[in-house]
Amino acid sequence: MHPPIKYFEKGLAVAANGAWTVFNAANRISPGPSFIPKWSDKPLLKSWQKTKPPLGWPRQTDSLCPTCVREARQAILDGKQDVSILLNEKVGEIKATILERDGQILMVKDCPIHGHFEDVMAMDTDFFKHLEQVFPGRDIAAHNDSKLHNHGSSTIKHGRGSVLTVDLTNRCNMMCDPCFMDANQVGFVHELSWEDIKQVLDNAITIKPKRQMSVQFSGGEPTMSPYFLDAVRYAREVGYSSVQAATNGIEFAKSPEFAKAAADAGLRYAYLQFDGIGNAANSHRRVGNLFDVKLQAIENLWNNGVDIVPVVTIVNGVNNEQVGRIIEFALDNPRKINFLSFQPVSFTGRDEEVTPERRAAQRYTLSHLAHDVKNQTGLGEPVRDWFPISFMGTFTDWADTVHGPDAAWGNLTCGCHPNCGVGMALMIDKETKEAVPVTAFLNAEQLAKDVAQVNDAGRGRFLSVTGMAIALMRNYNPFKAPKHFKLMDLLKKFDKTFGATGKNYGKVGKDRTMQDITMRRQDRWNFLFIAGMWFQDLFNYDFRRTEMCIIPYATQQGEISFCAYNTGIGWRNIIEKMHMTATLTKWYEEHGRHEIFAGNKAVPLPTTEHALKLNAEAVAAGEQQDLVLAGVARNAREEKVAARAHAQEKSLEDKLKEDAKHRQMADLYRQHVLKEAPKAPVIQIQGLKKSSLESRN
Repeated sequence: MHPPIKYFEKGLAVAANGAWTVFNAANRISPGPSFIPKWSDKPLLKSWQKTKPPLGWPRQTDSLCPTCVREARQAILDGKQDVSILLNEKVGEIKATILERDGQILMVKDCPIHGHFEDVMAMDTDFFKHLEQVFPGRDIAAHNDSKLHNHGSSTIKHGRGSVLTVDLTNRCNMMCDPCFMDANQVGFVHELSWEDIKQVLDNAITIKPKRQMSVQFSGGEPTMSPYFLDAVRYAREVGYSSVQAATNGIEFAKSPEFAKAAADAGLRYAYLQFDGIGNAANSHRRVGNLFDVKLQAIENLWNNGVDIVPVVTIVNGVNNEQVGRIIEFALDNPRKINFLSFQPVSFTGRDEEVTPERRAAQRYTLSHLAHDVKNQTGLGEPVRDWFPISFMGTFTDWADTVHGPDAAWGNLTCGCHPNCGVGMALMIDKETKEAVPVTAFLNAEQLAKDVAQVNDAGRGRFLSVTGMAIALMRNYNPFKAPKHFKLMDLLKKFDKTFGATGKNYGKVGKDRTMQDITMRRQDRWNFLFIAGMWFQDLFNYDFRRTEMCIIPYATQQGEISFCAYNTGIGWRNIIEKMHMTATLTKWYEEHGRHEIFAGNKAVPLPTTEHALKLNAEAVAAGEQQDLVLAGVARNAREEKVAARAHAQEKSLEDKLKEDAKHRQMADLYRQHVLKEAPKAPVIQIQGLKKSSLESRN
């Protein structure tokens, strides 16, 4: 039996459906023109003006030969080719076809030199089709960007992006597998100076459209940079309201004072490496107490006002069984976790030369994630509840319209390719822990169509807000929402997210205080977003994705797509070598060696006490053994050890064969040249060794 208010809200939904018919008909009469906001030199796009890359299948795209790319990159690093070749020629590029085979979506491609390559894009064709069908189209084309976006075929062409990544250093205090940048292994240090940091942040806000981007300081381990706190502080001063750190959490766990200093500087989010529940689930990172480190980092950061986003690198056979356990951890701690980022493994960095066997065993796609969430937690239907993260573009377009032409920044827009990132939103009651997918009680596809019509009408703040309210009410099903959830809670959530009415839910700008943070955290409802971001590698590389990248790297050579930087032609290797700070030998002479936690070395922690709720069974579970049982290496390190052992075994086998061949040739020489009688075969009877002749005697 539903509470009476649910029936009242159902009546409102029916009434809103009728009101929408009248409102929409009137709103479509003589629509207003798009305005040009301060943050762009081009007007906002109407829905029908948005372009899309080729979608569906079979389709052809531009990709890369994994072997050609490695050879070309090495030639540049060795000084045999100039880096300008990447701007003027299509280095390593080949055509690829995206097609369906045996119920899967594959990318297949052939290099005339190195042969055939193929890999899985999705294991569920309906899921893949759904993501592409609801993609709303590209954002405003990037402009005023020629100095920073000039990287040949890898150039970003659309939008401004949503997260600007700044690698402060390539030094790290861990030695992980996997590692997309091969930290601590390249033989030199690349670390931004203070002038470099200010320059890349200043450059970022010159590009149009000037979206309200998050700035994420990364590495290596960004907290090892002597300028980490200064960089956070300066990013806030420049105007970015969402300053993040992609971190393993070690420094934050070791020092509550450091966590407070980061929060005081303006750190808003910690993207915390988090591979599973329990130390066993994190053991492949080779730190003895890594899960304890994560828990302590969460406590220290959250207590000082920093929100935590666990970031999970998912490797099939290594930690895919942790998907449900990590979501359960978020559900059990809804006041402290409101975002999860799952990142299927990209075979790059340490894993770039992965064997085909290990790649096939460890490949994990966004469709795997959606199905694992359902199978391990019972939450969400892959086609109903998962959407490309670019689906939100329609709603941020609405926010841009509402905020008007005088806004200094556009709203954060995740306008990436639908094959790049996906998400499912859960509405969680912080008091009862009840969790329901938002799209179970809100018709998201129809809502997006309704909001697009509101945007296209271009009526300004009042009518746009009215249109959104009516659209939300008519697409809301109160009977499928959480028990205590109300329509007013839904309207407040949208207002809090997009700041449409101007109501104060707690400031997020550079002048925010702990009181603002507390005010935002008082909301009974946790909007938990479960995201999947799948970065490319050389085996599934698609330039249509690269040119729409929303996570550009800010470098000394401009802003480069995340995938083009870390994989693709490998701009990271080239730029870090071009702007090398010092060789390791020189660095160690001047600065000494930094501490590295590896070989199961434990991180010393002042305390392991925390207030997080844990599932004892999940904590006690052992390491996932799928790959061990299948006889497949778990990482590049194990693969190299196995390769060396195989090479030694092969060498011994070859030596024995060569010795046998020499003995045979010697016997033939004695028999046919020296005319010696062939040796009689040796027979062993009951432990005695005698020749056949002796036996006859």
